[in-house]
Amino acid sequence: MTQIGPSLTKQRKANHPVRLFFIPSLLALILAGATTAGEKQLFTFKEPHMGTEFTIRSWAEEGQLNDLTLLTRKAFARVAELNRTLSDYLPESEINQLAKAPAGVPFPVSEDLFVLFKSAGALTDESEGAFDITAGPLIRMWRMGRKNGSLPTADQIASAKARTGFHHLKLDAEKRTITKRVDGMLFDLGGIAKGYAADAALTILRDGGFPQTLVAASGDIVVGEAPPGKAGWRIGIETLEIGHDLKDLETVTLVNQAISTSGDTRRYLEIAGVRYSHIVSTRTGLGLTERIGASVIAPDATTSDSYATAVVLLGVKEGLQFIKNKRGIECQIVTLHDGQEVFTRTDGFLKPQGPENEK
Repeated sequence: MTQIGPSLTKQRKANHPVRLFFIPSLLALILAGATTAGEKQLFTFKEPHMGTEFTIRSWAEEGQLNDLTLLTRKAFARVAELNRTLSDYLPESEINQLAKAPAGVPFPVSEDLFVLFKSAGALTDESEGAFDITAGPLIRMWRMGRKNGSLPTADQIASAKARTGFHHLKLDAEKRTITKRVDGMLFDLGGIAKGYAADAALTILRDGGFPQTLVAASGDIVVGEAPPGKAGWRIGIETLEIGHDLKDLETVTLVNQAISTSGDTRRYLEIAGVRYSHIVSTRTGLGLTERIGASVIAPDATTSDSYATAVVLLGVKEGLQFIKNKRGIECQIVTLHDGQEVFTRTDGFLKPQGPENEK
């Protein structure tokens, strides 16, 4: 029988936890079995989007399944729509159309693209340029270097840097246009787009009457209200060394919040004994050479996704200071030294989370 729509599984009462790993996202979801509270069951829907698998998990009564299925289809369709807008891999995406537009000419954009550029620009300023969605020239140059197994030349780096920088853009909120000041700019929303899409999907489920929902997009997880009879959604966090036993994972319990992990795991390039990450520094134009990962808890996945990326690019000291200045944001940073994982955290990272527990 051919199945139409998102793949679906449902879970009834069980005697063991459900274990859902998002590899290589460094995040794992740990859920107790379904309870009889309100006769609700946990339904799981999955679809591939944005180069990864999006998962929606919702608690609902059996009689609500048709409504829930329709809403998940709508949520996945919204994610697909955002991918057509935000992907730098699709030649005809809106973001690539902006890249092709001539410099000096205001380019009308969608509300989604404008909102993300505005948010990303603010984070570029706050991170002093470490996080920058205009780093497309550097990122594409580094992808080619990894593919060829060679470092870019100094001239190549200089050329890419000359076309990188949010200061090369002018945003007009009234006309909702973006104007490039230089030609040859390229954009990469990989550090914020999945979080934004996860938020959009959760909003559809929450507004449709299913507030006890989780949306996961690889390393980005956003949750609504707590599951029946539980304090919240329990998330286990893997670190730089993939393969930890589930029972050894640190966990956080979230309600109406998001958590994102960014880090250096499997994708890297090694030349002359130096390991270069797939994560590109806007300062050097090369992949990071320090093994580092960051998990950020925030009110929404757009924030947690972009902040986790920023922290990794800033490094331990600057990244931790950046997070400490943010209300309602917690962070864990892990680095690898001589084969040993070293953890640095904000004070509230492992404490109970939720709006009522904000610092």
